[in-house]
Amino acid sequence: MALWSREYQRRGKPDAPAGRLFALDGRHIVDSDSFYCAIGEAINGPGGYFGWNFDALDDCLRGGWGATPPFTLHWDSSAEARARLVARVPTGVGDVALFDLLKELFEERGVSVMLR
Repeated sequence: MALWSREYQRRGKPDAPAGRLFALDGRHIVDSDSFYCAIGEAINGPGGYFGWNFDALDDCLRGGWGATPPFTLHWDSSAEARARLVARVPTGVGDVALFDLLKELFEERGVSVMLR
């Protein structure tokens, strides 16, 4: 929804400078949809977009959607989010919990994730 909202006009705006710190609030992350909502708002403010699925998040992490790595992500209430993001996602090396897959993607793209 955030991607297509008339209120959200991210396109054409410059990305935040490299090295920026973003805070992701994990208190309300209960599933993949709420994660994508939360990361969008962490990066681009209320109603912001930063991916709506794993592949779109990967695209956003390449720049042009609000932030370009390297940056730091403080994931607050990460233990609560980890307990809820347990859906198994098939990968080339077997099934992985969504939380772990997201964390791995962030690290591969130069995002330093600080679990808090």
